[in-house]
Amino acid sequence: MSKLVIRDWAEADRPREKLLEQGRRVLSDAELLAILIGSGSREETAVELCKRILSRSQHNLDNLSKMDVMDLCEFKGIGEAKAITIIAALELGRRRKEADQIKKPLLNSSKRVYDYFKYQLQDLPHEEFWVLYLNTACKVLDKQLIGRGGNDFTPVDIRIILRYALNCTANSMILIHNHPSGTCQASQADKILTKKIIDASTLMDIRVNDHVIFTDNGYFSFRDEGLMD
Repeated sequence: MSKLVIRDWAEADRPREKLLEQGRRVLSDAELLAILIGSGSREETAVELCKRILSRSQHNLDNLSKMDVMDLCEFKGIGEAKAITIIAALELGRRRKEADQIKKPLLNSSKRVYDYFKYQLQDLPHEEFWVLYLNTACKVLDKQLIGRGGNDFTPVDIRIILRYALNCTANSMILIHNHPSGTCQASQADKILTKKIIDASTLMDIRVNDHVIFTDNGYFSFRDEGLMD
């Protein structure tokens, strides 16, 4: 028996086109599932089939995720391949939810910054300049490597720092770089660069919370040393 595929539907009934034109959030659960399975049967469209599947699970995606391949294959129009596609999509959703629940580190002190990031910079023979981007609660939104240099110099582009901040809508930033030499002090160049970044960030209403210099045996905090003004 031939199947009615999505491209054969009336334009207004095509969930793929609807997603493209109106965005994913306007689609019902049945329409999203229909995109996954692609086709129904001669008796019903993919959307109608997915409405039946959702009705069996009380319109609850958690209940649907508990169905196995055999359960889904009980529905006419659902074969093993379609059942596996649905199960895989729901598992990705579960994993995303699990990832969202992982607690983001609270970086409200130089010690916490050092403990959080020291393994990233430990034993490096060259300098690296990183920026941690934070939300209003001082939790990490993103982290970016801005520059990599030699033993005592790292090129830093302030425009790139600010671009990343805007992309992740950061409220504040923590600057980080390492001293492979083991010198746990800020150089004059470090102080000048920090001032430039602070001035540029202030214009964008983004706060620089600290600049922490890492060595294998300790750290230097601009904030702790009163050098952030």
